[in-house]
Amino acid sequence: MTGNLYRGQAGLPFSSTLRVYEPLEAFPEGQREAIRAAGARTASRAAVENAELLASLGRITRAGGDPFPTGRTDLVRVTSAPGVPPRRTPRAGTPDAGAAAGTGAEASAERVLLYCPSQLVLRAGLAANALMEGIHGPLAELLIPEEQRDKHQERIDQVKARDGSIRVHSRASTWGIPFSWFSLFAEGDHKDVVESGGRILTVRVWAPITDAMERARYAVANLALAAPDLDMLDDLAQLTEWLEMFHVNSMVELDYGAVADKVYPDESPMDIRLGIECLAEGDMTGAAAAYRRLASRWIPIRQLARAS
Repeated sequence: MTGNLYRGQAGLPFSSTLRVYEPLEAFPEGQREAIRAAGARTASRAAVENAELLASLGRITRAGGDPFPTGRTDLVRVTSAPGVPPRRTPRAGTPDAGAAAGTGAEASAERVLLYCPSQLVLRAGLAANALMEGIHGPLAELLIPEEQRDKHQERIDQVKARDGSIRVHSRASTWGIPFSWFSLFAEGDHKDVVESGGRILTVRVWAPITDAMERARYAVANLALAAPDLDMLDDLAQLTEWLEMFHVNSMVELDYGAVADKVYPDESPMDIRLGIECLAEGDMTGAAAAYRRLASRWIPIRQLARAS
């Protein structure tokens, strides 16, 4: 069921997610044990994805007409990153000197757990607000009764009162990935390709948050000079401000989701980088060529949103 459920999103929009994973010490002290415990219960990434999908389908069909998550079973994704080796340097000739030399490889390979809470209560509230303020606002008012919106606002207020300052760790996009997201990654970044039954279920790309912010700032600086009217510039500025909220030892993950099977292998990060470099050098022909490659890859995906 795991592979089939994750793969079998026929009829549901392609959904991709940008996530930030933080070390445990980045969270308020009162949250740390709950986050650690939730992370320890995570059997696998596929299990988390399946649980989230099942929960979302359950909310649609449950009695009472409340489509919002309650937060009682909020999930936590866990990954690991290289840690900082212990700075223990025994003097030569001491009994521990040989042991320290022999454990250098293990120390350098030490891993640190990083956590990304789902925060479904907050994210559902943000999504509902965006829907209400968009062109489909009147329809959203019919689908989400005011009584349910008010009830969910109470949940949001409780979360904020309990946790204080809130950093939303995930951003989601349907029917394609925003081009600005690709600017955070490079061709050499670590990739996990998840396959089952001859199909790609998802691709996950990872980058240290310091690298992601450096790339975003480079893109913002060059676009501000070469193409100040480009919509992507505003998106990148917002992304940079968002990333600056997190711990310096965090990791950024781009999870393609089911759209990966349509576009992978994907050279979008390289095309974004080349396009920005061409704009910075005044090479409009090269920039246009990079955009055409991006458009040929992603416009057909976005058109699926309007398909009957």
